[in-house]
Amino acid sequence: MSTINSSPKNQHVAVLAFPFSTHAGPLLGLVRRLADAAPDVTFSFFSTTKSNQPLFSVPTPDNIIAYDVSDGVPEGYVFSGKPQEEIELFLKVAPENFRRGVEAAEADTERRISSLLVDCFLWFAAEMAVEMRVPWLPLWTSGACSLSVHFYTDLIRQTVGTTDVAGRENEILSFIPGFSAVRLGDLPSGVLFGNLESPFSIMLHKMGQALSRATAITINSFEDLDPTLIKDLKSKFPKFLNVGPFNLTSPPPRSNTDEHGCLAWLDKQKAKSVAYIGFGTVATPSPKEIVALAEALEASGTPFIWSLRDNMTSHLPKGFLKRNSETGKVVPWAPQVQVLAHASTGVLITHCGWNSVLESIAAGVPMIGRPFFGDQPLNIWMVENEWQIGLRVEGGIFTKSGTMRALEVIFSNEEGKKLKERIGVYRDLALKAVGPNGSSTENFKTLLKVVTGHKC
Repeated sequence: MSTINSSPKNQHVAVLAFPFSTHAGPLLGLVRRLADAAPDVTFSFFSTTKSNQPLFSVPTPDNIIAYDVSDGVPEGYVFSGKPQEEIELFLKVAPENFRRGVEAAEADTERRISSLLVDCFLWFAAEMAVEMRVPWLPLWTSGACSLSVHFYTDLIRQTVGTTDVAGRENEILSFIPGFSAVRLGDLPSGVLFGNLESPFSIMLHKMGQALSRATAITINSFEDLDPTLIKDLKSKFPKFLNVGPFNLTSPPPRSNTDEHGCLAWLDKQKAKSVAYIGFGTVATPSPKEIVALAEALEASGTPFIWSLRDNMTSHLPKGFLKRNSETGKVVPWAPQVQVLAHASTGVLITHCGWNSVLESIAAGVPMIGRPFFGDQPLNIWMVENEWQIGLRVEGGIFTKSGTMRALEVIFSNEEGKKLKERIGVYRDLALKAVGPNGSSTENFKTLLKVVTGHKC
């Protein structure tokens, strides 16, 4: 058997991805950046076949090796339709599958694993790191606000209680370090509300408890977005590294495709006049809300681009597409980053997923938020109350009247002017953070030293 090289000049990083939603893409983006900066380091990237295939359909640096791990779905398995069923099946087998994968990668490369760079959700990697005697480097793909809540879950539960919380959603909490205040109902599901015994909720709770064991925690944000939160978290962990926004520092390979002519259509519109509506690939408003949103756009006369899957257009009001063929554009896919960066785009109507929030900040475009699940309610709380760069749609769901009022605030109200000014300030702070001497750039250098085995 060949001798495995463990020299500092032959570092081998095992990268463990959470293969659902948009988690694996940002992780690979960070790994691409590290691989370019450290060509002598080998990065073995582990995810499911379904996750890896699109990620590695474009060229990657030669020192990144993709490995497939099982998704945990038994042969012939029939899904029941239960929420998070795929995630639960994956998590049952993930610890053992990742361990086997790491052993295979060590044998293939003849290099021992020197560190574990892991999606934060995979909390069990902290135990793997102890067993392997290597640094555990969890990545949080969202913001400091949601990570802080998960870190303080035990404090929140001890203070608020976990029984009889229904009906207390509007209660304001002000004891979480780093937060001026937050609404109880905007905490991520699994902290107080929802099934606290579900595998997903347990995963998040164990993650929060394990974080203090990390050698360094990396997050997809920038320090000037949450200075008070960052100060608190830096006091809790040896290294707390904001190295984002990833959409600026390590964007996915850019597609030049605009097959539906969104940018050409925007070229014909007035500056800052267009509403762009995009809800990602997971969150979808109900048919009733789609109707309400469409009616609000039409009644207000707001020019719009709406990224709406073909199977959802049947829920639009009868004749809507024809009546609004000049003032609006409904497409199955839009190049969101380019659309947001266009001078004609004036607002993003969004589910407030973290990637969309950062893309909106980078473009200096305020938001109208309709959150659904996960960290989205907390994100829109921060957008509206802490950063003051957007607003939640009235009542948290789309109604014709509530959506029209939100559009009026953005386009015709003095408050809308202030929102645009403030998000412009945060855009400039984000650009400064990723600049040559910016905080995110310096934090990336620290992460690179950890990955390459240098003392910081």
